[in-house]
Amino acid sequence: MTGPALALAAAAVTIAAWPAAASQPAGISRPASPAGVSSAVRTAADHSVPLDAVSLDVVVVPLNQAGPGTTGPSAAATGEKAAKQIAWAMLGKFGWKTPQFKYLDWLWSRESSWNVRAENPYSGAYGIPQAVPGDKMASAGPSWPTDPATQIRWGMRYIKSRYGSPYGAWRHEAADGWY
Repeated sequence: MTGPALALAAAAVTIAAWPAAASQPAGISRPASPAGVSSAVRTAADHSVPLDAVSLDVVVVPLNQAGPGTTGPSAAATGEKAAKQIAWAMLGKFGWKTPQFKYLDWLWSRESSWNVRAENPYSGAYGIPQAVPGDKMASAGPSWPTDPATQIRWGMRYIKSRYGSPYGAWRHEAADGWY
């Protein structure tokens, strides 16, 4: 793939449709599982899909992040997707239903972009949940500096104890700029 076709592929945005949930009230959708979701690839300029019909899981692969001969997403995008899959799988263990995932996604996308090594140079916040100090996450496991599952587990425990749910944490984040 070369020239305009490569540029178009690099600018493509993956949009995953939210499946309808029979048990959900009318007008409310649940986010699709990050794994195994049927998806359509559309360009960023395509606005033909209603916003309430798509998830907010958007992955853009810039040309400069794909290595020579590669066609897949960058390592950062792959790490983000894996972290989201881990969080999705843990929702039920904290007593949360699937609609809570979108608030968790918004929260941690804003805080760390789901980067396991994200670090705030001003506050010392670290990891996906931006724990201050980062070594607090050792209570969830010894591999906290590099293991997304350990960081997500700690972050979900924190959210559950302090805000009750990702929705509660997101409301605080949206109002105050931190959670």
